[in-house]
Amino acid sequence: MMQGVSAMDIETKEFYDRIYSIAMMIPKGRVASYGQLAMMAGAAGGARLAGRAMRDAPAELDIPYHRVVNSNGGIAPDHVFNGKQRQRAMLEAEGVVFRQNGRIDMKIYRWNP
Repeated sequence: MMQGVSAMDIETKEFYDRIYSIAMMIPKGRVASYGQLAMMAGAAGGARLAGRAMRDAPAELDIPYHRVVNSNGGIAPDHVFNGKQRQRAMLEAEGVVFRQNGRIDMKIYRWNP
C-alpha cells in the first residue's frame, strides 16, 4: 500500500519554493535575514523554517544562500559553509563590509525590494 503525501508536506514544499524564489532575488551586495524571507513568503515568525528551507535547498537551484544572514547581521555557524570565513569572503567579494564585531550593518546592507 502506497503512502500518500500529507497536506503538511505540500504546504512545506510550497513554502520552501516561495523562500527559494525570494532568495534568488537578493541582489549582489545586499543581504536578507531568515525572518525577512519568511515574512515575504507569508509566514511572519517563520525564521527557523526559512533557515531549514535554505539548509535543504537543492544545489542545482544555485541559490545565493550566502546572502541570507540572521536578523542582527550575523553569519551562519561554521559548519554551514565549512567555516565562517567562506561566507564572509563571498559577501565581501560583493562589496559587503563587516563591522569590527564581525556582523553586517543591516541598516546599510539589508535588501529592501
